[in-house]
Amino acid sequence: MKKSNLFLLAALLVFSLLTSMNVTAQDRKGPPENGERKGPPGGGHNPEQTETLSEMKGYKIGDKATDFELKNVDGTLFSLSDIKNAKGYIVVFTCNECPFAKMYEDRLISLHKEYAPKGYSVVAINPNVSATNDRESFEAMQKRAKEKNFPFVYLADTDQKIVPQYGALRTPHVFLLDAQLKVQYIGTIDDNAKNAKDVKVTYVENAIRALEHGEKPNPNFTKSIGCPVKFSK
Repeated sequence: MKKSNLFLLAALLVFSLLTSMNVTAQDRKGPPENGERKGPPGGGHNPEQTETLSEMKGYKIGDKATDFELKNVDGTLFSLSDIKNAKGYIVVFTCNECPFAKMYEDRLISLHKEYAPKGYSVVAINPNVSATNDRESFEAMQKRAKEKNFPFVYLADTDQKIVPQYGALRTPHVFLLDAQLKVQYIGTIDDNAKNAKDVKVTYVENAIRALEHGEKPNPNFTKSIGCPVKFSK
């Protein structure tokens, strides 16, 4: 009788243990369905900036930007004033190795081809350029510009003198200026970094159209999506 009770107790313990293990396994989260990543490719950080417009340092909407002189990948020095008869400037802080920057390269090319003839050129600036990082060196920028056949300037903010003036936080991060260099829009390019075909709202293009009609962009601010700018200080 005692042996029977011991056997029954042992059986109950095994059953309880198996049940507990099964529940725990069911509670675990499996891999994303269809292979979809919830976060950015290759990383777990949140790609969306957390700062509001008021919390951002640098230019605000309506501020007049200061012209600059930076080295282009062709070896020449470039300033905004070099663009004649400009109606505005699509200033975008980007880089070589950020997955989000890469996702938007073709869209930046399309933006420039579409709007440069209308007076709005893309002006790409790399705030992460570094002589000690082979993937973000000036030579790497030249190689990337050649590979992608960039139709716009790709400038090296070597000493990070320009990025803090604008207050760019991510790559890419867009600042749309009007002809008087006044900031009219700050933020992301569109509403879908992953897939250009699924874009529903083209924020930069909408902002340009508003300026073309003598109106103020609405919205004039969105949170940028991308990799954090690598500030050296």
